[in-house]
Amino acid sequence: MTTPKLTKTPTLQAGPWLDRIVWNDLGLVPVIAQEASSGDILMMAWMNQEALLQTLQKGEAVYWSRSRNKLWHKGDESGHFQTIREIRLDCDGDTLLLIVDQKGGIACHTGRHSCFFNEWDPVASNWVDTIKP
Repeated sequence: MTTPKLTKTPTLQAGPWLDRIVWNDLGLVPVIAQEASSGDILMMAWMNQEALLQTLQKGEAVYWSRSRNKLWHKGDESGHFQTIREIRLDCDGDTLLLIVDQKGGIACHTGRHSCFFNEWDPVASNWVDTIKP
């Protein structure tokens, strides 16, 4: 069964529902993006409250860039938007899971499908690149 796209909520306001989320000392929460069609874990990023509100309003992932210190609408520059299917909050309330449709097949800034392309090889005692760009 295919999960329908998340319904956009353009008039959504901050409220008690945000209090269920455990924000860190910087006002951020870690977010995992998972591809709806494959189940692949695509990336990990951060959101602040404004990023989450914009994600819900747009129906596309908006993250907080710690390096640029600003909101980052995933795909604005690359065209690789993440359309939201579901948003889940973990049992401790301190991590979000976005289930997304990944446009263009590339989630990672390295040009790969997933940011999790380094796999530990116990024989070599080293990381092995399992997904080429």
